[in-house]
Amino acid sequence: MKKCDRLIGILKAFADIPPVVSSENIDTTLEKICTNFHRCARSILNRHGNRNTLEIKDEYDVQDLLQGILRLFIDDVRPEDYVPSYAGGNSRTDFYLPKYETYIETKMTRDGLRDKEVGEQLAIDIARYGDRCRTLVCFIYDKGSLLSNPYGLISDLESLGADRVCVKVYIAPI
Repeated sequence: MKKCDRLIGILKAFADIPPVVSSENIDTTLEKICTNFHRCARSILNRHGNRNTLEIKDEYDVQDLLQGILRLFIDDVRPEDYVPSYAGGNSRTDFYLPKYETYIETKMTRDGLRDKEVGEQLAIDIARYGDRCRTLVCFIYDKGSLLSNPYGLISDLESLGADRVCVKVYIAPI
């Protein structure tokens, strides 16, 4: 009987401990991932013993690294999720986080893909995905600092969500 009483006492003590709840919500987590992406990309360039690494050369490299980072924090990350057609064309988002009703669309600047072109492409994506999710995260990797007005681009794109969807735009580095 003594062992049983002790076990009941221990269980009651555990019942009084408040559950551990993460103080960060998904929005904060995604913001940290996007704003620190460039630091991560730079850090993996210098590997021990000159080992091969992932060098970010194009948008697919951005997606590969971003997917790995997302999976550290989010269990269900669905790459290249197809969405229904819009204006006669089919499309797919780069990532879908179903638990959070969030799409993530990535872009990487390059010659021919600067402020105007990135803005136009993401404006189409916002119109296309806006009714299908709660949040659309637009991540622009500006490795070569090719954007002339990143803050204006952020403001313009985020305003396109209006009442339909919460649009969050992150540019790294900025």
